Amino acid sequence: MKRRDFNSLWPVLLGTGASTSLLNSNGALPIIKPPRLKPGDLIGLITPGSFAPDTAMQKAVNNIKSLGFRVKLAKNIRAKRGYNAGTDQQRLDDLHSMFADPSVKGVWCVRGGYGCTRLLPLIDYNLIRNNPKVMIGYSDITALSNVIFQKTGLIGFHGPVGSSEIANFSAGHFKALLMEGRTTHLIQLKGHPNKSSDEDFLPHTIHHGIARGQLAGGNLSILASIAGTTYELKPDNKLLFLEDISEKPYRIDRMLTQLRQSGLLTKVNGLALGIFADCKADPGDETLKLKETLADRLKSLSKPTQYGYPFGHIKHQCILPIGISAELNTRQQTLRILERVVT
Repeated sequence: MKRRDFNSLWPVLLGTGASTSLLNSNGALPIIKPPRLKPGDLIGLITPGSFAPDTAMQKAVNNIKSLGFRVKLAKNIRAKRGYNAGTDQQRLDDLHSMFADPSVKGVWCVRGGYGCTRLLPLIDYNLIRNNPKVMIGYSDITALSNVIFQKTGLIGFHGPVGSSEIANFSAGHFKALLMEGRTTHLIQLKGHPNKSSDEDFLPHTIHHGIARGQLAGGNLSILASIAGTTYELKPDNKLLFLEDISEKPYRIDRMLTQLRQSGLLTKVNGLALGIFADCKADPGDETLKLKETLADRLKSLSKPTQYGYPFGHIKHQCILPIGISAELNTRQQTLRILERVVT
């Protein structure tokens, strides 16, 4: 049976949930890799979280065109309701319509911001499962990418939002993974263009070792917010990656403690940490520094853990495919994608 034919049976076979008889031995759905993107493809822009101002919207359109794609704006993309980009239903409709539209080959989130977790109980996961596409974004998009993978098996992509700076570094990772479809891809701890003397940018190793597993993770604040809910991240055989921005060390401590006590950090195979930008304490605060806080919460786990990889709220970002096998090697200072991420 052809893969697309098999995928079309999922709504009948699974209904609103997943039949345990159809799950893999590890309790997960079969992995679905989206079709690779090609020059000239139509990319749909959505705002599933916070409202995007005109400057951010125009930047997103320009970025997509500069990569050789055409752009389609979601119907409700200019809607605004308080801090969100319209009502939950409007943002949900835009997400659904982009996946349902056969002319749209990829879905790119203009920005993150708050609001994506509100959509999780409302999403038609069968619709997404049967219309697999590249969806890319970071920050609050962490909730969508990880939960969609867990509910459908569709690989998601933690990477620049549409309004990010898509410089040569990020564009190179985008093309290598999502357009060329390389069988392996290397991300290095050092040598990327995110140069700064700021302590938040300085790489360091918390615990040496080699760890393999399925990539999962993203923004620490979002992962902590869904811990203990039906949408929490499943830790088995996972290589976890984390990043955040503008969180004081005591807040980082609190969120990591929550993830430890929920069982996530104690069960994953290893941790690759991005750059926690602007996560320093204020002068005069009686607190541990960011580096000390991370070591305090993570070193005792005795899992390979390394800080400073090029992802997070930074200018030059790599792309991390959620659900794909990867290897963290702290001695070689590398994070290697071990398989093709698109078909």
